[in-house]
Amino acid sequence: MASDMPKTHTGRFFEDLEIGDFVEMVHTITEEDIELFAKVSGDYNPLHMDEEYARTTQFEGRIAHGALAASYISALLGNELPGPGAIFTGLELRFKRPVRIGDEVTARAEVAEKIDRGSRVELKVSCSVGGKPVVVGTAQVVAPRRDS
Repeated sequence: MASDMPKTHTGRFFEDLEIGDFVEMVHTITEEDIELFAKVSGDYNPLHMDEEYARTTQFEGRIAHGALAASYISALLGNELPGPGAIFTGLELRFKRPVRIGDEVTARAEVAEKIDRGSRVELKVSCSVGGKPVVVGTAQVVAPRRDS
């Protein structure tokens, strides 16, 4: 079966990763992001979709899905660190604050540990808005090897 995906590896191989290496990406949450995420996930909680309802909650307005912010962590791991070929094996997250339409979310992944057997890597992951953490946790991946 033919693939349109490039054959070159644009991320980092296990051998090239060092403790403390990190990547970040920034994304501003839009109404469209929330609508598309609801469609893909099937999560139409009115807290995310209905401003009138959301104003009656402790958040006093709509908030983005927590998993939407967390998905930016997945993008970092799959595209950049380690990148293409990485296999997600675990994720533990805590959601600290809500994310709202218009918020600029900075997602970050940092290499915390390398385990040679199995090319496993643990990363500290987070998302923040205005320098304040909104999502924090750890991720485990299997990183591609240069000789694979």
